[in-house]
Order: sequence, then C-alpha cells, then structure tokens
Amino acid sequence: MAMGNSHFFTFILRRLLQAIPVLVMIVAATFLLLKLAPGDTVDALAGSLGGADPVFMANLRVEYGLDQPVWVQLWRYLMHMATFDLGWSHTYERPVLGILVERLGNTLLLMLPALFLAFTLGGVLGTIAGRRIHTFTDNVISTVGLIFYSTPGFFLSLIFILVFAVRLSWLPSGGIETIGSGYVGWQRVADIGSHLVLPVISLSLIYMAIYLRLMRTSVIEVSDLDYVRTARAKGASELRITLHHIVRNALLPVVTLLSLQVASTLGGAAVVETIFSLPGLGLLSYDAVVQRDLNLLMGVIFFCAILVLLINIATDILYSYLDSRIELK
Repeated sequence: MAMGNSHFFTFILRRLLQAIPVLVMIVAATFLLLKLAPGDTVDALAGSLGGADPVFMANLRVEYGLDQPVWVQLWRYLMHMATFDLGWSHTYERPVLGILVERLGNTLLLMLPALFLAFTLGGVLGTIAGRRIHTFTDNVISTVGLIFYSTPGFFLSLIFILVFAVRLSWLPSGGIETIGSGYVGWQRVADIGSHLVLPVISLSLIYMAIYLRLMRTSVIEVSDLDYVRTARAKGASELRITLHHIVRNALLPVVTLLSLQVASTLGGAAVVETIFSLPGLGLLSYDAVVQRDLNLLMGVIFFCAILVLLINIATDILYSYLDSRIELK
C-alpha cells in the first residue's frame, strides 16, 4: 500500500465523514418517496384489525406524528436517526434497531460468503478461460458461465431445494438453524452452516458468472500489453507472468464491479432469503413492505446504505493494494 499508517487512518476517517451527508440524502429521499405512496402505518394497522373507527385512527395519527407536515416528520426522523433511534416497529412491537441488529448477522452470513465465493470462483475460472482462449476448456467454462448468468436466482434456488433437500435429503430446505435442536458450540455452528450451504451457493453462482465473463475479457486484454510481452522476453515463467503481471491488473475492473454490485446483491439476497425462509434483512424488508411498517423499512434501507458505503471504502483500499500507482488521498 502506497502510504503510511497515519495517512491510511486519515483516509478512512475522511471517507467516513464524507459518508454522513450521503446517508442523510439517501434517508431523506427514501422517506419522501415512501410518503408519496398511498396509505400509511395507521391504515395498515386498521387493515390488520379489519377496520377501525375514524376517531381512533385520527388519534393514532396524532400519536405517531403523522398529522404533522411531511417536512416536520422528516426533520423529526433525522433527529432521532442521529442518535440511532430508528423508531418502533408496529409489526414486531419492538424497537427497530434491535430487530435490525439481530437480522443483520444472518444477512452477512449469507451475503459475504456468497460474494467471496462468486469473486474467487469467477476470478479463477475467468483467468483459466482467458489464458486458454478458443480452446475446449474456454468453451466449457464460458458455456457454464452463460447458463448460470441466464438462470433466474429464484429458479436456481428452487432447483437446489428440489434436488438436494427434497430428493436427496442431504441439506435442509430452509431456515437458519434446526428449530428446537438445542445445539450449542460447534454443533450449532455446523447446523447453521448446513442451513446456509444452499442459499450461499444459489446466490453466488449467479454473480460468479458475471465475474467470470468480465475476468475472462480483462485477462485477454491485459495479456496483449507491452509489459507482459517484456516479462516473457526476459524469461519469466508463465505462472509468474499470469499471477504477477496479468491477474493483478486484470482484477481492477472486477473489483470495481464487485463494489458496484453490493446493492444488487442485497436485492438478490432478499429473494434468496424469502425462498429459503432465512430471517435476514431481505425477508425483513419484504415483511415491512407488506405490513406498511415504514419505520422498519426505513431502518433496513439505512443499514443497507451503511453496508454499501463501507464496502466502497474497502474497495478503494483494495485498489491501492492491487495497483501501487493508486494512492489513498
């Protein structure tokens, strides 16, 4: 990394401070967009009760502050958010922050291994295909990538459940752990891991195909550059040329795509979590939309925005490691 530790921490601090106004704009824009949708929390509560007296509904709106102008509601929400008070969920009858903290771990257990597997497997297969262009190996890898790229995530998840959970009974079909098992320690870890195998593979294979195609193209382009030919002329081995000269530089656009796809990965995780009944942020956002729980939905969006911004900072750091010409300023 082309900088000292003090400069590194200064960079991290500066990026975190720059992220604050971005978060505020995201929250404000989302809040205003949700207010344009028909109905509100009180309407959802009345619907769940099968109807309510107009006077009772008016009193509830006063209690929730929904009788105030939109800009007043937004200001109050931002002030509460500054202290990490994300409000009360009428669906779960609990503070939103506590619910999000519980569910965030499950989403990270799904999303981070899926991204790592997709990035690693896609990078390796893309490198092999790019170094053996127009051969049988390249054709097989490219065909497999195209199949997974064109397969919808929900269909792939259902196929995996049918084959590995229903037909073969090798893995659980859903949930995060076996209910009532009483497992503790490593037994519980193994149980949770077995429940995550199918969701992680389902989510990773789709994005693996994207990274594979991009890495293959990038490897082909980098292989024709002057410094690669110079290294070969100096007698460097093909393994060293591939790992040190080609892969390291070919990874730059793939890393860029990885940072840009975090948000879409969260969307894909929502589908996978719904199919496999994983209690994560994706399934939570689905419940929040159905129940018109705006505080809960805003909290999910807020947490997802923080996650995306943190991964973008991590991407900048990784860029500096891959290319010594790039400095963190």
